[in-house]
Amino acid sequence: MKLVRYGDVGEEKPGMIDADGVLRDLSAHVKDIDGAHLGDAVLHALSELNVDHLPVVEGNPRIGPCVGNIGKFLCIGLNYSDHAAETGAAIPEHPILFFKANSAIVGPYDDVMMPRGSTHTDWEVELGVVIGKECKYVSEADALDYVAGYCVINDVSERHFQTQLTGQWTKGKSCDTFGPTGPWLVTKDEVGDVQNLAMSLDVNGKRMQTGNTNTMIFTVAQIIEHLSGLMTLHPGDVITTGTPPGVGMGIKPEPVYLKKGDVMELTIEGLGTQRQSVGEDA
Repeated sequence: MKLVRYGDVGEEKPGMIDADGVLRDLSAHVKDIDGAHLGDAVLHALSELNVDHLPVVEGNPRIGPCVGNIGKFLCIGLNYSDHAAETGAAIPEHPILFFKANSAIVGPYDDVMMPRGSTHTDWEVELGVVIGKECKYVSEADALDYVAGYCVINDVSERHFQTQLTGQWTKGKSCDTFGPTGPWLVTKDEVGDVQNLAMSLDVNGKRMQTGNTNTMIFTVAQIIEHLSGLMTLHPGDVITTGTPPGVGMGIKPEPVYLKKGDVMELTIEGLGTQRQSVGEDA
């Protein structure tokens, strides 16, 4: 299933994308696409619905983040071997973890707003993992059983804030609008091999990132095993799993960063496409 949330900010309704790409309303069957409704029983019940009987959503509503009331927004850094190489960083021994503020979360087509004084705002296409049931101390072998589905995330990053403002990466990762999420939550049964998904990101129509989840240093299952050994993961928690090469800071001979009016378009195989225009905070 491709589950979606649509409507104005803070008033999103649950929906489903049918086989023809038509948005259908799920409001009569589930309150929201969030942690309380991502367990196996609810997802199974939704999968059994006759999609043709679901109301068609008319017009062209805004598409919101594909998960509502996200609990923890956990991020893994330097998790692609080819991206680590372009930044000159050593391969990490364990997954590098940082957090992104939930106030950064926006819809997949909402504008990305550079914060005041930003000159180093960068792009990062990433695979998002949505936890479907509580897990703690799970093994790599069992880890994917705890996943509800996957989505596209743009881990927008202000590199000066991230590396020069003294502290952890969170400073450069948590600016408002720096977490576009969606368009859909694709349930795991439709994704196939999550470690073999093509991914790309364009800026103003020019291909900047090309990659595949098969170059991850730590797989999705290994990441879940590691994180669940540190903390309990709850339904509705989201893990974003790193980015392939081609980020602005890695461009030679000089880095290239976003500016007002730029347009980002990013895609992961089977998970949909995001598109954001770049603006500036007043």
